[in-house]
Amino acid sequence: MSARPRVCVLHVGGTIGMVRTATGFEPQPGFLQRYIAAMPEMDRPELPAHDVVILEPLLDSADMAPEDWLRIAAAIVARYDDYAGFVVVHGTDTMAYTASALSFLLPELQKPVILTGSQLSLENVRSDGREHIITAILLAGTLAVPEVCIYFASRLLRGNRAQKIHNHDFVAFDSGNLPPLASVGVSVDLADHLVRAPGTGKLVAPALKCEPHVASLRLFPGVAARLLEQVLAAPMQGLVLETYGVGNAPSRDPALLAAISAATGRDVVVVNCSQCHGGSVRQTLYSTGAALARCGVISGRDMTPEAALTKLYCLLAAGLSPAQVRARMQEDLAGELEPD
Repeated sequence: MSARPRVCVLHVGGTIGMVRTATGFEPQPGFLQRYIAAMPEMDRPELPAHDVVILEPLLDSADMAPEDWLRIAAAIVARYDDYAGFVVVHGTDTMAYTASALSFLLPELQKPVILTGSQLSLENVRSDGREHIITAILLAGTLAVPEVCIYFASRLLRGNRAQKIHNHDFVAFDSGNLPPLASVGVSVDLADHLVRAPGTGKLVAPALKCEPHVASLRLFPGVAARLLEQVLAAPMQGLVLETYGVGNAPSRDPALLAAISAATGRDVVVVNCSQCHGGSVRQTLYSTGAALARCGVISGRDMTPEAALTKLYCLLAAGLSPAQVRARMQEDLAGELEPD
């Protein structure tokens, strides 16, 4: 009888492993391990074996920062040769950001890295976390999906295509521009044609050369030029501008456009992403979008704002020049963009 594949479960925090305290739900070290150890399903031969590794400090995902993306990536690289796949247990609030960042920090994957969590803590009798843990371990140890993914509510989504869409429903995530890589019902239905080809498997711990200044700004009716000037002022290096529809922005305010032009003239990389959950930026379709293009704004096409922000951060942190970053932002690096 062949040995069961082994999966590394990295616990970084989130609701799934929280307990109620006097000040609200907080992560509790050891709680997730004790709960999983008591689950009889974990001894079933059809389920991969697993090890739970706690990455301290455990965090509510609202407290996640770029250094935590690096911490998780380094933990995966250090254990990469020892496991068939990885499950990252993470909070839902910023899960899409972490999944996107990991897809750029771990570009040569040959194994699944699956983020999961829950809307209700495992201490809740109706927690969705139990099924998420079981299925994520199963998929990470048995599926040929060499990508960073999110497993939630019976769907395996590409991590850099996913967004959190609900904070009070078990279907918390969706992918507006890419169908699920797998749907999990009575059987696991893998969409083979959507899965990316494996990388070389040669992973190195990311060592970024700087901590770049990047931001995201959602446009709104009446947005003032002064706000853009303040956001884009030095030392800002990159901005994801979340625009209307297919990439449109106010064009009747010359001061607003001048603020953007001045920033791109100083080599601030400004990326146009739509506020819409699905669809793609087409900057030349309307004159209001074309005005941004004339200001030096580049199209984010069908990237999510989360993917655009983390991609911008990783490229700038790797020491690329603004011109190189602009070019790479418009290339598909990890499945975050529909290829031309």
